[in-house]
Amino acid sequence: MVSFPPCKINLGLQIINKRPDGYHDLLTCFYPVPWTDILEIIPADQFAFTSSGNSIPGATEDNLCIKAYQLLKQEFDLAPVHIHLHKIIPTGAGLGGGSADAAHMLRLLNTIFQLQLPQQTLMDYAAKLGSDCAFFIQDNPMFGQGRGEILAKISVNLRGNYLVLVKPEIHVSTAEAFAGIRPRRPQHTLEEVFLQPMADWKTMLKNDFEESVFWKYPVIQALKDKMYGIGAQYASMSGSGSAVFGIFDAEVAWEKHFTQATVWAGFMR
Repeated sequence: MVSFPPCKINLGLQIINKRPDGYHDLLTCFYPVPWTDILEIIPADQFAFTSSGNSIPGATEDNLCIKAYQLLKQEFDLAPVHIHLHKIIPTGAGLGGGSADAAHMLRLLNTIFQLQLPQQTLMDYAAKLGSDCAFFIQDNPMFGQGRGEILAKISVNLRGNYLVLVKPEIHVSTAEAFAGIRPRRPQHTLEEVFLQPMADWKTMLKNDFEESVFWKYPVIQALKDKMYGIGAQYASMSGSGSAVFGIFDAEVAWEKHFTQATVWAGFMR
């Protein structure tokens, strides 16, 4: 069985305080983007994990797809499987590719082994694997709170807009990004922002990681500036990584502007 785990962008990312457990509380809107990995699970005599495409940092046994299988196997009698992950979504980009892979692994296992786990139970399992894993159990924009695992429906729709998503040859780790954060309460709530025309988002909708990441990596800020230079209605860094996206009201000829980076572009659906 094959699945296509998508990535996400963050529409606003507000870090509001640091918690006693060392994590941070945040407010954000997760929005799915159809730039996908390819995940396949087939029956096997013994468990195996293989991958192709982009290289995946870290030890193989730490891959979230393996951890997702092991998590369910603790409670259910899962037969061995062969997992193959074709990695397309860049890592260190703030796009949630690894989290999406883990969540879709849970979804596939639920189907293949007929576990009949409801969506909320799958989201609870996913939250144990990573802060934004739970978002990828379903396929709609969501308002994220807590570490990102507390989710609720939110009214925002980018359908029909043209998205350009650019990942430079820079890897920004989560720890590195959080090291420069100064928690604070936002001036505008996300619900307030999304009631306004997109033209107003530029001054109202902030990613709190941009301040420190742009200071350390000016090329990332330059990408955001270029998005506005070619007509973006709104542009931002996504998550805590190095990817930058621009939202346009029509298709743009991005090829001549972003030559030293990995790019996905397309109409949102």
